[in-house]
Amino acid sequence: MNGEITAPKVRVIKPNGEHVLTSSVEALRLAETFELDLVEVAPNAEPPVCRIMDYGKFQFEKKKKEKEARKKQHIVTLKELRFRPHTDDHDYDFKVKHARKFLEDGSKVKATVQFRGRDIIYSQNGEDLLKRFTDDLDDLGKVEQKATLEGKRMSLILAPIK
Repeated sequence: MNGEITAPKVRVIKPNGEHVLTSSVEALRLAETFELDLVEVAPNAEPPVCRIMDYGKFQFEKKKKEKEARKKQHIVTLKELRFRPHTDDHDYDFKVKHARKFLEDGSKVKATVQFRGRDIIYSQNGEDLLKRFTDDLDDLGKVEQKATLEGKRMSLILAPIK
């Protein structure tokens, strides 16, 4: 920027869009007549390309655009619901209601069946529970990761349907 440009010849883009090939000293003088900054935009070009612009305003608008982009992006979160192989119907319905809300809000839902002690012999109950869970939520979410048994936990992940 300005005096930091070391190339002997540069291509200058004026504020009105006109291109001029000149020395860096002359380009700096030209930027001063417009009362703006000389900014190197393409240092690897032959000759390097510089633009005459208000650098402070450029930085401000760039930050404003980045802030706007961050505001519009949606971060997908993963919500986890835990069950036991013998979860009662009322507790199950309560958790399905929560899962519905999470999927409507755009979050992914991880349903986990936790086996403790000798509960592992009821792994079929856990599979049936997760199958019922996916059937109850098939209108809002699709299975992203099928039910897998890892140690004493069986889990699956549901993603919201757009």
